[in-house]
Amino acid sequence: MFQDNPLLAQLKQDIQENLPKKEGTIKATDKGFGFLEVDSKNSFFIPPPYMKKCLHGDKVMAIVRTEKEREVAEPQELLEPSLERFIGRVKMFKDKLNVVPDHPQLKKQSLKARTSKDLNNADFKEGDWVVAHLIRHPLKGDNGFFVEISKKITDADDKIAPWWVTLAKNDLPNSEPMGIDEWSLKDDADLVREDLTDIPFVTIDGASTKDMDDALYAKKNDDGSFDLTIAIADPTAYITPEDNMDRVARERGFTIYLPGRNIPMLPRDLADELCSLMEDEIRPTVCCSVSISADGVIGDDIRFFAANMKSHARLAYENVSDWLETGHCDEWQPTETIAKVVSDLYDFSKARADWRQKNAVVFPDRPDYRFELSDDNDVVAIHADMRRSANRLVEESMITANICAGKALSQHFSTGVFNTHAGFKEEKLAEVVELMAEHGAPNATAENFSTVEGFAALRRWLADQETSYLDNRIRKFQSYSEIANQPLPHFAMGLEVYATWTSPIRKYGDMINHRLLKAMILGKEPVQQPDDTVGEELALHRKHHKMAERNVGDWLYARTLADEPEKGTVYQGEIFDINRAGMRVRLLANGAMAFVPASLILANKQRLECNGDNGTVSVDKEVVFQLGDTLELQLSEVNQENRSIVGKPVQVFADAPEP
Repeated sequence: MFQDNPLLAQLKQDIQENLPKKEGTIKATDKGFGFLEVDSKNSFFIPPPYMKKCLHGDKVMAIVRTEKEREVAEPQELLEPSLERFIGRVKMFKDKLNVVPDHPQLKKQSLKARTSKDLNNADFKEGDWVVAHLIRHPLKGDNGFFVEISKKITDADDKIAPWWVTLAKNDLPNSEPMGIDEWSLKDDADLVREDLTDIPFVTIDGASTKDMDDALYAKKNDDGSFDLTIAIADPTAYITPEDNMDRVARERGFTIYLPGRNIPMLPRDLADELCSLMEDEIRPTVCCSVSISADGVIGDDIRFFAANMKSHARLAYENVSDWLETGHCDEWQPTETIAKVVSDLYDFSKARADWRQKNAVVFPDRPDYRFELSDDNDVVAIHADMRRSANRLVEESMITANICAGKALSQHFSTGVFNTHAGFKEEKLAEVVELMAEHGAPNATAENFSTVEGFAALRRWLADQETSYLDNRIRKFQSYSEIANQPLPHFAMGLEVYATWTSPIRKYGDMINHRLLKAMILGKEPVQQPDDTVGEELALHRKHHKMAERNVGDWLYARTLADEPEKGTVYQGEIFDINRAGMRVRLLANGAMAFVPASLILANKQRLECNGDNGTVSVDKEVVFQLGDTLELQLSEVNQENRSIVGKPVQVFADAPEP
């Protein structure tokens, strides 16, 4: 009788318009109710009936009113949906197609679905992985949620799902680009390639590497100095900026490296064959020669030039490291010529590493964790590979080459694709100064820490401390590395300028720098210069690639460690993050990340404090854990559906403080 009364409807509208409104993000719970998170300190309860109109993560405008003596929020307007394009799994409900989003907080949301016109409902079964799009939302006036499936990723039980699903989630390709029938050299008519085929260059890579893009040669002089030449594969000899393949390379940005497999940026027939610096094959390259003093200083005689060269030996990291470190390798015995080249390269690398240790920043040695997979994509083993002598040899060669390119591009064009790092965040600098002064760091001033030299000196001082606590704590105050088209410093490396050009098969930015270096060699205007958007594009590609690598790793770790909670295996772990909810720990044996919730450290909340600002965990106001500590822990839960691992410390704290 009253429901259609226009006066009552108007009254209700007037009341709602006069109620306070709050903008925030929906946080769902497993019990049907939720919260409107307005900021880090304020939230409002959302009863279950209102939660049916929204999804976890939605940004909404809600009215706030008092119901049963409690402030509650009722979402009214959708500002930004948490789901648009998303990954999910098929769920059949009464023979009707539904999709459950692949998100920890949305696992109970079964959304009605249909397929796009080019797909067939009959091709989908329970558990299949799909790409879907939200097309209806209750807060937009629609009658319930509804999604459309645009693509099937893979079957429910396919073991390759971690890779294909992750790539689809990040909208990344899952195969290399198609090649062309015949590649041809497209060098500038004035480009003269020097003949370096008689110089005994060597390549040093992983045993299974096919896209070998750098070859090295060094000669040690009587005064202890070195003449170094780096030859880099030249895909820009075959690809011009106008070619479709250049557009493809830019859209990809980088070769995608995932646990157990990679997705090349360029076609394999180009990357793995025609451009790859294979032993005894003549290849077009861009080269850099430079002298290095006995104490590791890069000379002013940097020269870039084009050349045809030939690798005289295809070497593997492990074999070269064994030979350098022990003088013997069962798998490989070098000729006298190659032995001399490798020895001189090693001596050069030690001189450069020593210089950087004293004058720049050298990152601490940490293992690279590598998944070994079976033919059917099961994890056979997880290896912790330490950087050895041969790895450092190549690393120092590449860093030297990139410093040289940074200097050359800065001087000739004042542009290029530069790797940059701005040091500390400007708004955090005062906190850094206060913290470092408190712990006795020398010359702790904002002026000093704002310079490359001062930042690098602080990093070296931190590396010399007995524990890594301060080093870990201060990292959250640092900026992120960026990609710029202007020569800016790289504080994190302690360098004034740095421009990579040594991996053009794998990085589009390196292809741009190759073209600039060729223009410099020819004395001409560049055929391509980096525009204002290329840095942002490459940075976004790099972000998505890192996310994909981490997501696949999390999936494989959860799959591999699923039975560990029952076994009670004790692991050594390093604490790398602490927040009020607990701490995150990296298992040293395999690199897996485990979350240790506060409740599993000590259930008594009054006695426990997890302080993210200080990077400490305290019991009864006494610090028991801090950033950088290693501890023993066991896995208490491995959730394969959410790809999460929960751990608990072996150390037990008494239920009550001792008298």
